[in-house]
Amino acid sequence: MKILLLNGVNMNMLGKRDSKHYGTDTLAELEKKVTAYAKSKGVNVVCAQSNCEGKLVNMLQQADCDAVIFNAGAYSHYSYALRDCIECIGIPVVVVHMSDIYNREDFRKVDVLKDVSSGYCYGKGTQSYLDAVDCAINIVKGRQ
Repeated sequence: MKILLLNGVNMNMLGKRDSKHYGTDTLAELEKKVTAYAKSKGVNVVCAQSNCEGKLVNMLQQADCDAVIFNAGAYSHYSYALRDCIECIGIPVVVVHMSDIYNREDFRKVDVLKDVSSGYCYGKGTQSYLDAVDCAINIVKGRQ
């Protein structure tokens, strides 16, 4: 099984962002933890990140994997382009947020990706990503 771990806008700033919401791990450290966790379950993870909405759409459309774990960053709150892409690619997408978006600013409480995602993990920092690995595995196994 192969999972694409895709991170969006400003996720490359992990380790420099507000540690209260995002912890202290860098993106590289986060990717290493997710990759190791998935490997322990027999799953291969390919990691990618972009700050550009169009590049994220392209990566989703061209994804050669069984599932995607996706933290779109701020694009989660308003990108109908990403929403429409997720809806039509035919690959299960588990949406991730490190923080509890429902206990933050009002604009963050909206997630246009949630309704088209196959799974949703949020509010647990790095653990949200590990939960997303388990969720993605269960979704793919359920399709077989």
